[in-house]
Amino acid sequence: MAAASERKGIARQTIAEVFMAATKLSKHEVAAELRKLSGWTVVNGNLHRVFEFKDFSAAFGFMTRVAIAAEKMDHHPGWSNSYNKVTVDLCTHSAGGLTQNDFDLARKIQQIHGR
Repeated sequence: MAAASERKGIARQTIAEVFMAATKLSKHEVAAELRKLSGWTVVNGNLHRVFEFKDFSAAFGFMTRVAIAAEKMDHHPGWSNSYNKVTVDLCTHSAGGLTQNDFDLARKIQQIHGR
């Protein structure tokens, strides 16, 4: 019988991969990862971006899609919504800063947004 994670289609990671994804990145690594993203900045130690939509329903739909993806990644954003704007802040508090997990989620969020 397959493991629960295999049945749900979740990719299995080695212990080394999990550790590396949750290890705080250096300033140089953060800068290199940031160059790969569009519209994201580092604010108060968080990976930060504000997304704007045509209305509240579009913003809420985006948040719903991101919530599903974040749950699958087991990495959850700090965020807020005000009418048509969604503010996202990512940081791995257990690592004391930004990790590869934050940048992976940012890329997924960017993909969901379409830009």
